Amino acid sequence: MNQNDIHELVEKQRAYFYSNATLNIDGRIRTLKKLKACILKHEKEIATALEADLGKSNFESYMCETGLILSEISYMLKHIRKFAREKRVHTPLAQFHSRSFMKPGPYGVVLVMSPWNYPFLLSLDPLVDAIAAGNTVILKPSAYSPNTSTLIKKMIRECFSPEMVAVVTGGRAENTSLLEEHFDYIFFTGSQNVGKEVMKKASAHLTPVTLELGGKSPCIVDESADLKLAARRIVFGKYLNCGQTCVAPDYICCHSSVKDAFLNEVKKQIQLQFGEHPLSNPGYGKIINEKHFNRISGLIDENKVICGGYTAPATLHIEPTVMDHVTYEDNVMQEEIFGPIMPVLTYDSLDELILKINTMPHPLALYFFTRDKAAARKVTAQCQFGGGCINDTIIHLATSEMPFGGFGESGMGGYHGKEGFRTFSHYKSIVDKKTWLDLPMRYQPYKEIHNKLIHFFLK
Repeated sequence: MNQNDIHELVEKQRAYFYSNATLNIDGRIRTLKKLKACILKHEKEIATALEADLGKSNFESYMCETGLILSEISYMLKHIRKFAREKRVHTPLAQFHSRSFMKPGPYGVVLVMSPWNYPFLLSLDPLVDAIAAGNTVILKPSAYSPNTSTLIKKMIRECFSPEMVAVVTGGRAENTSLLEEHFDYIFFTGSQNVGKEVMKKASAHLTPVTLELGGKSPCIVDESADLKLAARRIVFGKYLNCGQTCVAPDYICCHSSVKDAFLNEVKKQIQLQFGEHPLSNPGYGKIINEKHFNRISGLIDENKVICGGYTAPATLHIEPTVMDHVTYEDNVMQEEIFGPIMPVLTYDSLDELILKINTMPHPLALYFFTRDKAAARKVTAQCQFGGGCINDTIIHLATSEMPFGGFGESGMGGYHGKEGFRTFSHYKSIVDKKTWLDLPMRYQPYKEIHNKLIHFFLK
C-alpha cells in the first residue's frame, strides 16, 4: 500500500466510525463472536504459520497465542455490557440537584502495530479490546513473521469489512506511511527505539499512545528459595519461544551462597525439558531471522559458558545457554538479550541489589524466588517494574483480570480484560443538571451572603 491508499483507508474508517455503526453493544458482541469462530476455524493454519515463522510447536502455539486470544474474547463477551455502562458518581452538594456520571466511548480510528515474537497473540489481543470498546482498527503486523501476517490478513478479510478492521502488511515504508496519518489512538508493541519514533510521530497530532516495550527483566533467587522449583520455572520462562519473549527473565541475580547449587539445578532442568540435544527437539523453536541470530550469537562469551552455547547458523538455532561469572559491564548486560542466553550474576545484600536494579532502566517484568515473605514485600514495594511474579515467571500476563504493561523505558499504559477496554475508551465526565432549581450565588453581582454560602458548600 502506498501513502494515498493508506490515507484513503483511514478516511473510510473515520467515515464509518462517524456513522455510529460501532456504538451498538450487540453489534460489538456479534463481531467478537464472528472473530472467535474464525479463529477456531483456522486453528490448524495458525499453528502451521507460527511453526514456519518461529519454529513453535502446536502445544506452545495454543498455550501462548491462540488459547490466550480465545480466552480474552470469552472474557470480553462475558463482561462487555458491564464495561460499557455509564458509571454514576457522587455529586457534591454545590451541584444540587444533579446526576454525575462517567460515560465510556470509543476513541475512533485506532492503529495497532504488533511485533514478530508472538505475532498472532500481540496482533489480535489488542484488536479484541479495541473492537469491544467500539473502535475501528487498522492492524499492522510485523514483516518479520510473514506467514502469520499473511494468515491474519486473510482471516480479517473473512470477518470484517475494511471500514471496520483492515490489515496493512509490509515493512518500514508502510510503517512510515501509517505514522504520518492522523489516528485517534495508537497501540504499539515492539522495541524501545521504534517506540520512541512512534511517540514522536503521534505527538504531531497529539494522539494518545500505549507503548508495550521491553527491557532487561531481572530474576532474583535468594538463599531461601526452593532451588529445584526455581530452576524449573526459570528455565521454562527463559527459553520459551527460544528466549524471544518481552517478559522473559533477562538475567539472573542469585545469592552467592546458593549460586552453585542453583546452576546445577538449571543444567538438570535444561536437559529434562529440552533433552540432551535441544536443537534436535522439535518443540524448541528458532531465532526469527539472520539479523537477530547474529546479534544474539555475538552476546555469547565462550569463556563464561557453562551450559549450551552451540549455534546452527543454517537453521537459525541457538542452544539454551547459561553463562556464569557475568558482570554488569559484560556485553550481554548492555542490551535486552531477547534470545536463549541466561547470564547469572551474584549478590550478597538484597538492599544493594534493589538499589542497583533501580539505577537501571525500568524493566517490563521482575521475578523473585524466595520463601521469605518479608523479602518479597520489600522487593515488590521498592523495585520499579511493570509487573511480575513471586516464585514463578511469565504467567502474570496470562490473565484478563490484571492489566499488563510497563512504565518508563519499558513502556506506558496497559491492557487485557477491563484495562484493555479502558485503554481504548475515553471516559466522558458528565453532569446532568436539573432545571427546576437554579441557585443564584454563582452569578454576579456577588454579595456577602454568597461568600458565606460558597465557603459552606466548598470547604
